Amino acid sequence: MYLMFLRQLFHDMKGQKLRSALTLFGIFWGTTALILLGAFGHGIHAHQVKKFNGLGEHIAIMWPGRTSMTYKGLPRGRSILLREDDVTLMKEQIPELEAISIEYQDWSIPVRHDKVLISARLSGVAAEYGDMRNVIPDWGGRFVDEIDVRLRRRVCFLGNELKDDLFGSAKAVGEIIEISNVPFTVIGVMKPKGQDSAYSGRDKDKIFLPYSTSAVMFGHTIANVIVWKAKSLEVHKIAKRKIYEVLGKKHKFDPGDNQAVSMWDTTENLDFFTNFFWGFRIFLLMISFATLVVGGIGVANIMYVVVKERSKEIGLKMSLGAKKGFILSQFLLETLLITFIGGFTGFLFAMTLIRIFPSFNLEEYIGIPTISSFEAILSVSLLMVIGLFAGFFPARRAANMNPVQSLKM
Repeated sequence: MYLMFLRQLFHDMKGQKLRSALTLFGIFWGTTALILLGAFGHGIHAHQVKKFNGLGEHIAIMWPGRTSMTYKGLPRGRSILLREDDVTLMKEQIPELEAISIEYQDWSIPVRHDKVLISARLSGVAAEYGDMRNVIPDWGGRFVDEIDVRLRRRVCFLGNELKDDLFGSAKAVGEIIEISNVPFTVIGVMKPKGQDSAYSGRDKDKIFLPYSTSAVMFGHTIANVIVWKAKSLEVHKIAKRKIYEVLGKKHKFDPGDNQAVSMWDTTENLDFFTNFFWGFRIFLLMISFATLVVGGIGVANIMYVVVKERSKEIGLKMSLGAKKGFILSQFLLETLLITFIGGFTGFLFAMTLIRIFPSFNLEEYIGIPTISSFEAILSVSLLMVIGLFAGFFPARRAANMNPVQSLKM
């Protein structure tokens, strides 16, 4: 029976080539749009999250500030300066902290290698800084460690573009450069990364030193920045509140005075960022779903025409004993088969475009389109539902036709 259905379907499609092609194209294009928009939405979202996390995942950055409230007789407007002992105090009294690092900053410092002389930004940091800020060493190198800090070693870690400026394509790890005429050994080069936000320039253009070495060399006593990360997002706000309490007690300012110590909490930005891109992806899926629905409506309209053209055939089958279920299943199967052919070819076309997309070298701007398992299941489910609805109502009309009236049409 089903073989007979297929022969009848292909016979009808062959007789109405233009109509069949337009019907298939509607489902083909709707499926292609659904897959491509979902894949590119997922790719853009993942790429932007990766670039956002180039600054560091779930970190907070603190700067010295001024009090905006009076506290126990002390006036507002007092400068609150942060030092190394503040970092030590926070480590001891805030167990929710996973890592914390002081950062000393210097601008326009002369750096020389052979005949190349450039001005660079320097950051004196602790060993925990690299993991917090996603400053990851490339193959063959390492970041500053605890021994470097304790022994005040003259070692440095280079941003990848700064390394290219100084060394070109030559190897940098193990080589000597001069920072303010003082020799330093290069211990690592940063692995290239995306970074769309910063607070003192991009990491690719910086030199990182042990903060103890930077303090001795440039006379730092006051932190330009303190970077910290909580053990989890669940305790992040607790750690943030305790930081103000601990520092407020030491420096005598109100713990509710957020201006006494300025803080950039990247987790707040990430929440907005994540919600925005989920909304963006849902919007793209709605557009693609609407395109697929239009294709489904086209299939339904074509099937109504097919039912009308084959009225005599339907009447003849009914007069020979065909049941309503037989007629219903015949037209429903035809519709589902058309939907499957259009959907399958659309899926293959979309996947081909996704596979060849990396060859255009555009991932730096919009990432790499990716089909998630959720979107794949959603696409198949939507296609099945639209195929059923597009075929059910024309098939029901065919099954409910009067055999006598059908033979007269």
